Amino acid sequence: MALITKAVKGTLDTLPNDSHRIQYVEQSMREVAGNYGFREIRTPVFEHTELFQRSVGETTDVVQKEMYTFEDKGGRSITLRPEGTAGAVRAFLENGLFNEPMPQKVYYLTSCYRYEKPQAGRLREFHQFGVECLGAPNAAADAEVILLANEIFNYLGVKNISLEINSIGCPACRAKFQQALREYFTAHFDELCETCRGRLEKNPMRILDCKSPVCSEIAKGAPKILDYLCDDCNDHFDLVKKYLNENNIDYTVNPTIVRGLDYYTRTVFEFVSNEIGAQGTVCGGGRYDGLVEEMGGKPTSALGFGLGIERLLLLMDKQGCEFPESKKCDIFIASTGENENIRASVLASDLRNEGLSAEFDTVGRSVKAQMKYADKIGALYTVVLGSDELDSGKAMLKNMSNAEQTEIKLADFTDSFQSIVIKQAMSTFDMSALEGFDIDDIDVSDIF
Repeated sequence: MALITKAVKGTLDTLPNDSHRIQYVEQSMREVAGNYGFREIRTPVFEHTELFQRSVGETTDVVQKEMYTFEDKGGRSITLRPEGTAGAVRAFLENGLFNEPMPQKVYYLTSCYRYEKPQAGRLREFHQFGVECLGAPNAAADAEVILLANEIFNYLGVKNISLEINSIGCPACRAKFQQALREYFTAHFDELCETCRGRLEKNPMRILDCKSPVCSEIAKGAPKILDYLCDDCNDHFDLVKKYLNENNIDYTVNPTIVRGLDYYTRTVFEFVSNEIGAQGTVCGGGRYDGLVEEMGGKPTSALGFGLGIERLLLLMDKQGCEFPESKKCDIFIASTGENENIRASVLASDLRNEGLSAEFDTVGRSVKAQMKYADKIGALYTVVLGSDELDSGKAMLKNMSNAEQTEIKLADFTDSFQSIVIKQAMSTFDMSALEGFDIDDIDVSDIF
């Protein structure tokens, strides 16, 4: 029975008191992405396992150790998505988005799944905001994607986050670099972990991303990719830096960044914080010009990033970033009996149709208990309906912040309520500042 009432290890519940924080962050991301011309895409939570093996790379930790893979009832190997790019590119190909005007600019807010050791900022089910820009080969696109991520942090008030960039070249110049890595790491073969020994021939760049302290220390002396870039890749990287410089974006060139997935080419980047422990990378991405072709499409330049929602919230909490308050109940309509409660339900429906938050009793509490409940949920106004109120067609509306009471007609309750709220709000303003302003243009929902 204990398992039934306990979440699976590495997963978290989002409770009502916290959900408005995530909604605020997600809506902020949607707004910023929309300003950059990105539109939302939604893909399935699971895909054919081969999709991730080919795109992410069989030598990566994600494929070798972390994927949630199972066989469905049809005998097909299925995997819960460990990241968002592969599914977005698959959708791009399957749905013929390559026939649409380029670039195709999409974003997603999605859940991902990796079997990792849970810790602060690292979960087995986590959530990611990501963008993908397909069909844009120029350095301007690299800069724009980085600017978008940077703007999200600025929009949310996140401080002290560092941008680190690198170029890992194209397949041509990277081949020379990988050969240099093989020669270097072969001299340290006996010291490498078992996993990295297996990577040495297949993909020595993965050793640079190993989390083993021994391998990480060895990697510090390894050759640097920037010394092996071809002229085209070097020019591309220089132009990316020029765009960032002209947009006053601070960055550090970090030649050790390779990212953890095999599909990356040329520009790679990370936004890093030192305030949330070992899991300091909040956002990471780069260019993946060969992925569309690798998955069966025509050669298509592409790039994007993934931003971890849980890590971002962890950082925002550490920094004391402000969140808007969750929406409170605008009015609670209490009642003394069944007939009165039926009328309360009608009034609440009318208010809700005008975009207001209204509640009435659905439990059968006494009036006293109803008023206590209204206070606990933070209702801004209350009104009590009894037989006298129904007979007279009038009731007393109470402002819970100052106990001010105002008579209100039940026949045109919604209009009267909005009018009273606006007048009470206006009484606290400097009216000279409203000279020439039409009070009829005010929407009461803006006041709440």
